[in-house]
Amino acid sequence: MPKNTKQTSSRVGRLASETLQSSSSSQVAKSLAASALSQRSGDKQTGAKMEDKAARVLASDRYAKETKELAASVLSQANKQR
Repeated sequence: MPKNTKQTSSRVGRLASETLQSSSSSQVAKSLAASALSQRSGDKQTGAKMEDKAARVLASDRYAKETKELAASVLSQANKQR
């Protein structure tokens, strides 16, 4: 499997941190935030289940702009061969 060279930006990292600390954030948003933060160093990539979750968030109009931003970041670091 090719190495992931993409990293979560500092702006998205801050958003992810705020999301995890917020009591009003949904579980979906928190799981996307955790995934985004785990990819800050660039040596990890999105797993298949998280990739599917992120794609569903982006396709839905139920989620907040911030949740979609986290989903886009997570999805951009997915395995391109999958």
